[in-house]
Amino acid sequence: MTYDEMIQNARSNMGDFCKACPVCNGKACGNTVPGPGAKGIGDVAIRNYDAWQKIRINMNTIAENREVDTSFDFFGTKLKYPILAGPVGAVKLHYGDKYDDVAYNDILVKACRDAGIAAFTGDGTNPDVMKAACKAIKSNGGMGIPTVKPWDADTLKEKFELVKASDAIAVAMDIDAAGLPFLQGLTPPAGSKTVLELADIIKASGKPFIIKGIMTIRGALAALEAGASGIIVSNHGGRVLDQTPSTAEVLEEIVDAVGGRCKVFVDGGIRSGISVFKALAIGADGVLIARPYVTSVYGGAEEGVKLYTEKLGNELKDAMRMCGTATLGEISRENLFDPSSSFFTM
Repeated sequence: MTYDEMIQNARSNMGDFCKACPVCNGKACGNTVPGPGAKGIGDVAIRNYDAWQKIRINMNTIAENREVDTSFDFFGTKLKYPILAGPVGAVKLHYGDKYDDVAYNDILVKACRDAGIAAFTGDGTNPDVMKAACKAIKSNGGMGIPTVKPWDADTLKEKFELVKASDAIAVAMDIDAAGLPFLQGLTPPAGSKTVLELADIIKASGKPFIIKGIMTIRGALAALEAGASGIIVSNHGGRVLDQTPSTAEVLEEIVDAVGGRCKVFVDGGIRSGISVFKALAIGADGVLIARPYVTSVYGGAEEGVKLYTEKLGNELKDAMRMCGTATLGEISRENLFDPSSSFFTM
């Protein structure tokens, strides 16, 4: 199977909303929710993608001809690439009847492990989703990151028991899921957390804890104060709040505020190895990619995940080679073009 064949196959397996576009840039799905679109006018997902395209990189091949090494240390686990599959929930509702969340996570976790990376798994009101996700992670040597919603303390305690039993590398919370309709109005209440509440949650988790949904310096510092081992700069693909900036636009200032003190990951519109390189050059430790991995599963199951991962990895290797950077640690902001230094305007 080729990548193009996988995309074509996905189109025949998707529901009415996702078009399995050759490039997942948010333009065809717009504000289709349910579906893979963004909230409100639907332009945040588009802005996420477009922002990465505006960043340019500096080519430099006057360098030692070394083998490129893309390996990445993820909380003590060596990954082939600094790329992780992002968490996705309610796939049956948003993407089509071929898979439910349990079947999707079963395929994704194993396929990512086999491809040399790891997957974040989703969560939902059905407790079987988290149980099955943790079971899949356990059966694949702990190669996965369960992602919990910002539930109440008692619900989180139950979730963390599953996480600990899974031997997962780490655990995450998409704190911005407080904006999802199904999380609002619950009894006991779920949603936003204070720093003190997060500190207690992190302590109870017993794992390296990653907070997803950070879009400001203030939020990054609060996550650090609570004891987070990592943060994910993310606007939830534009699905929880309309009219936010793109993740690429806020990444630099967040890295400058907390980089080196916790791991900084970023998602949102990253669709190629070139964009992965740009994120690393700005200062991210790694990236998450979500929607295209759904397309990969629907279009080719485990083979589709492998195809897409290798596509990303080969593009990243090519960018590193052409920019004179042989390891991830050598990638820096010097590899990015500064348009303010040029008299050309685009």
